[in-house]
Amino acid sequence: MAISVNGIPHQVMAPADWILTQSAPTYQQYRLPYERTNTLRLDNVLVVGAGSGSDVAIALSKGAKHVDAVDIDPRLVQIGVRRNPDRAYADPRVTVHINDGRAFLQSTEATYDLILFALPDSLALVNGASQIRLESFLFTDRALRTAYEHLKPSGVFAMYNAYRQPWLIDRLAETAAAAFGHRPCVDQTASHRAVITVAVDAANQKCAVPYAPPREVVAPATDDRPFLYYKGGAIPAMYLWALAGIMLITLLAIRLLGGSFRSMRPYFDLFFMGAAFLLLETKNIATFALLFGTTWLVNALVFACVLVIVLAAVETTRKFRTPPLPVVWWTIVASLAMAYVIDPAWLLSWPFWPRLLVACVVGFLPIYLANIAFAKRFAATEHAQSAFAINLLGSILGAASNMAPWSPATAIC
Repeated sequence: MAISVNGIPHQVMAPADWILTQSAPTYQQYRLPYERTNTLRLDNVLVVGAGSGSDVAIALSKGAKHVDAVDIDPRLVQIGVRRNPDRAYADPRVTVHINDGRAFLQSTEATYDLILFALPDSLALVNGASQIRLESFLFTDRALRTAYEHLKPSGVFAMYNAYRQPWLIDRLAETAAAAFGHRPCVDQTASHRAVITVAVDAANQKCAVPYAPPREVVAPATDDRPFLYYKGGAIPAMYLWALAGIMLITLLAIRLLGGSFRSMRPYFDLFFMGAAFLLLETKNIATFALLFGTTWLVNALVFACVLVIVLAAVETTRKFRTPPLPVVWWTIVASLAMAYVIDPAWLLSWPFWPRLLVACVVGFLPIYLANIAFAKRFAATEHAQSAFAINLLGSILGAASNMAPWSPATAIC
């Protein structure tokens, strides 16, 4: 049975015994993680990207005594519960977790004999205002190190997918090598499909061919820049044309509806405030995705907090006497400096509620103070239409630049 998401083929369900007996290169990825180790106990297995349950069923058929099945999409799991031919999710040895894979690894204290990243390839972004995909934080150097820390001394980690480009396979292999301290087994099958397997103990690996990386390998993705599929180098032309088109249309619309640019000149500071607001909002989405997972709840939490913070700033300005504007500017600078100094990675091991409290204070204090500054500045304007127009222009620029992988909003550490 084939499963499509938004009209795009995504997964195929078939009996585990049938998958394991197929000779086609496409199906080799399901067998190789179990063949690339000398000794592999399967007392406890973690499958990230469990989907409709085929990878879980294969682990059970290999003798797994317990499987933690993690997937971010509850609908895929529901389909697997009802229609997977092996009924893997009905097996008492399986525990299902609807969660982001990185968030699960950061929150669990369990250790595993085998951790599988089983085709975790999203078809969506975390948010339309950024280039962060649902699986972006799953393939950073720190994420693979976290997987290493959750393996038993004889444990094995494996990931497989159709990686599309040879340089991407090499990048992931070198990321695994950096996390585990030695080179992995790399099996390339069909159409740039690859299985990357690495054991905690190098002596426990059984590679068909020793992996030899090319002379130049793209550096591992990091939590600061989690763009696995961005090779770097020149700025793609499509981004430049898209950004130029957006800004041109915006300039024309604001000129026609907002008045002359000469009348907006006294309020140029509001232009930068508009751009900064959108950049900060997207930065918080990226930070919260790292701290709490790339689920819809993270987006909802960030947007709700932003709206509450804006309302709180307006009410603060309306009901209380606030400091002079220069003082507010300096408090904004101080709050931004605090957000820059505090690495979100420091909070990953904290319990949920303290982590949420600190993340909210660090992430939303600059927005709160900036909205107080905006309210005071806007109240003092003589031409509200011109002031709002140039603020809107800055917001459009900030939103457009968020779409680029070099955006400052995505540098979260």
